[in-house]
Amino acid sequence: MQSTEPERRVVVGVDGSPSSYEALRWATRYAQTVNAVVEVIHAWDTPAPIGWSSGPTIDLEFDLEQARQRFAEELRAVFPDERPAALQERLAKGDPSEVLIRASEGAEILVVGRRGRGNFARAMLGSVSQRCAQHAVCPVVVVRQERDPAH
Repeated sequence: MQSTEPERRVVVGVDGSPSSYEALRWATRYAQTVNAVVEVIHAWDTPAPIGWSSGPTIDLEFDLEQARQRFAEELRAVFPDERPAALQERLAKGDPSEVLIRASEGAEILVVGRRGRGNFARAMLGSVSQRCAQHAVCPVVVVRQERDPAH
């Protein structure tokens, strides 16, 4: 007999930063404890042209291929041997915070990393994690990068 309950989903954003790798590891461990799938999202956006005549030429296919390669590298960095069976990969075009906020609909939890830069920045959440914490429709966990043992 098949269950009529919807599949439990843990959403996590990755962007190549060490804190996003920690967020993916955390999300995977959490999903295993609650029997959920992990929807790992890499959001990419094409830079806006500066102007009609002075703007850069944008090759959407090239940008998409670059995003695919970065996403694959990110997943290999976290899971070098084998990816968990309950991992669902999603490459999404758009502003990362908006993509993740939309993905939070119907999710059990949204997990994001926190990027800190310098002494002042360490006291604040990054813009994506802050926007997600403020606007997601599910609970949000913000994971920080583990301290470098050399420091």
